[in-house]
Amino acid sequence: MAKTANYYSMAVGILGAIVCANLISVAVSVRMLPLHPYLNGQEKPISNIYDTSNYGILQLNNGLAKTPQMGWNSWNFFACDINEIVIKETADALLTTGLAKLGYNYVNIDDCWSELVRDSKGQLVPDSKTFPSGIKALADYVHSKGLKLGIYSDAGAFTCQVRPGSIFHESDDAKLFASWGVDYLKYDNCFNLGIPPKERYPPMRDALNATGRSIFYSLCEWGVDDPALWAGTVGNSWRTTDDINDSWASMTTIADLNDKWAAYAGPGGWNDPDMLEVGNGGMTYEEYRAHFSIWALMKAPLLIGCDVRNITSEAFEILSNEEVISVNQDPLGVQGRKVYAYGADNSYQVWAGPLSGQRLAVVLWNRGSKTASITVKWDVLGLESSISVSVRDLWKHNYVSANSMAYFSARVDAHSSEMYVFTPSMTFSAS
Repeated sequence: MAKTANYYSMAVGILGAIVCANLISVAVSVRMLPLHPYLNGQEKPISNIYDTSNYGILQLNNGLAKTPQMGWNSWNFFACDINEIVIKETADALLTTGLAKLGYNYVNIDDCWSELVRDSKGQLVPDSKTFPSGIKALADYVHSKGLKLGIYSDAGAFTCQVRPGSIFHESDDAKLFASWGVDYLKYDNCFNLGIPPKERYPPMRDALNATGRSIFYSLCEWGVDDPALWAGTVGNSWRTTDDINDSWASMTTIADLNDKWAAYAGPGGWNDPDMLEVGNGGMTYEEYRAHFSIWALMKAPLLIGCDVRNITSEAFEILSNEEVISVNQDPLGVQGRKVYAYGADNSYQVWAGPLSGQRLAVVLWNRGSKTASITVKWDVLGLESSISVSVRDLWKHNYVSANSMAYFSARVDAHSSEMYVFTPSMTFSAS
């Protein structure tokens, strides 16, 4: 089974929200939410819930991944059963469905695109049966649609499906990818010769940089060597977990594993808990909606893994939710995380993270087997209990409260979640 990879880039700066005053001295009666450390107008976090102190200044400097990558990857649905027609039709489908307009712009080919051996000059060669026109022609087609093409290789002797890997061929392969017009590289971890990931992944970073082409570098070392601790200087994203599969157990386990590394992500480099399974049939509508909500909140890459040529209406409804996507793509770039859990097996959970404009994204996640009321109190969000908050439901697309104070509760179905944006009201009084 092929493993997955995604990300990395450079740091961000932007926005400070300083509203201010002359004439009359004004005192703000609300306590403001913490700002991202790399923004102007820096303010210390109220608690460590939104700590991003481990997010480093990135070295790749390729200008990519200011927000998590969005697009499609072939593996989860097609595995090795891919060809240039499927890739072209997928690019077309991203346009006709409107998904491309929402930001899903990478069309990523996973394992099995190449011949089983390199050519006589030691170069990678596209499979003559499945990609007879070559990758350059395919990239040109994808680019003509306003989209970007991704390719796959491995930081080992072979890929996971035993095609040629790129270890010791980094310079040649990077030049080849650049000459084809490739925009994205997912770099896997199979057949790695026992060489530590910290040694195998930087050479491809350097080779990609040397081409002069901006290529998104997505490390896929499965979290085996805690890449969040070092990959921020290597790639645009890094897998924090093993492969996802299309099940509730896999999705929830992976969410918890990825949560551990929230403080290490930020604009330019993102934690990657693997691709989306929405629409592949192994989970219920409610479970897929929770999957998409949590991935968006965690600032995970949003890489569609189903067959978008034949997407169901339910899967499309989930993947096309612009309000949820906007949480994932928020320029503040702070990964949301689990902030509170209670009940049997801690199945009633609150996940949250700050957004630009002093807002908060909040997910109430019921991982239990029965419908339940889940409550979030202001203290776990770093808010003063006296602050009034408007609450917008991102799935119902309306405001469910104009002035909640101290806490907020909602009924949440089993294996489902509800997602909100909290906006603290700004009350001013003359001092």
